[in-house]
Amino acid sequence: MKAVIPLAGAGTKLRPHTYTQPKALIPIAGKTILSVIIDQLLNSGVDEFIFVIGYLGDKIQDYVTKTYPDLKSHFVQQNDRKGTGHAVWLTKDVVAGDEIIIMYGDTICDFDIERVLHSPVSEAGVRRVDNPGNFGVAEIGTNQVVNRLVEKPLIPKSNMALVGIFKIKETRVLFDTLDYCIENSIGTIDDEYHLTEALQMMIAKGWKMSAFKVNNWFDCGKKETLLETNAILLKSYVPDTSLKARFPNAVIVPPVSIAENCVIENAIIGPNVTIGEHSTIRASIVSNSIIGSYAQLEEVVLKASIIGSDASVRGMSQSLNIGDNTDIDFGNREQ
Repeated sequence: MKAVIPLAGAGTKLRPHTYTQPKALIPIAGKTILSVIIDQLLNSGVDEFIFVIGYLGDKIQDYVTKTYPDLKSHFVQQNDRKGTGHAVWLTKDVVAGDEIIIMYGDTICDFDIERVLHSPVSEAGVRRVDNPGNFGVAEIGTNQVVNRLVEKPLIPKSNMALVGIFKIKETRVLFDTLDYCIENSIGTIDDEYHLTEALQMMIAKGWKMSAFKVNNWFDCGKKETLLETNAILLKSYVPDTSLKARFPNAVIVPPVSIAENCVIENAIIGPNVTIGEHSTIRASIVSNSIIGSYAQLEEVVLKASIIGSDASVRGMSQSLNIGDNTDIDFGNREQ
């Protein structure tokens, strides 16, 4: 079993952070979005990974090779962002007819992954949503058989959204279909080839796919949902009992994740806070926030904020969305 993880998107909804950092490498609950996905697959026995990279792809490759030096990894370049179907199509030679599990690089889901991996048929992950027109959707019949897949339908006939997880058994059929779609410019939406369109062509020809419901779907594509996901994941972790001893001059309100080599003094941290390594926080209150590595905060009050790596913030504030290498001073200055 091989894992295909498309990661070439620019992450425009998470700017300014994604100007300098791939969306998949944004910290969340003590890890990165990508490491949560990799660890989930590794723990279920997947041992070979194909990463489709593009925008800031060198940072993803460096991160994977450094963090997972023993991982059997392949990196496939998607220079032109032509959609998920095109991204998967580029992995054809590396997949070489093996079964695959596809997991989009900005989606974290809670589901029975081992059951899906060992399913005798192909599978698609779904979740009930209130606004199905914003997603690819699955129309599901008896015994969870997928009757039809539609990408962002104008008039949805189902509220079961595709979460971005697919287990594919018949990969040769999939790639033959993608070949046909791309060679004949079939199934494009906004000049992008969506994987949904190719899978629907296969279903229309009698190919069987079942749907499985995920228990939770954590969308990491926007600031608000990223912070919500950070809070949910932190609550599921075992509390770090060493924090009080590590930071005797601070009040730590669980759940939090604080990386190594941080300095925290005269501060209140938490709940629902993730702090990257080598960050310094003094005389501040931080809650429901994500702080990158090597950040410096002094005399600030932050809530529902994302602060990038190497950022420096001084003075009073409330809710910020600050990218890497930013220096902000809210202190009073004489005119």
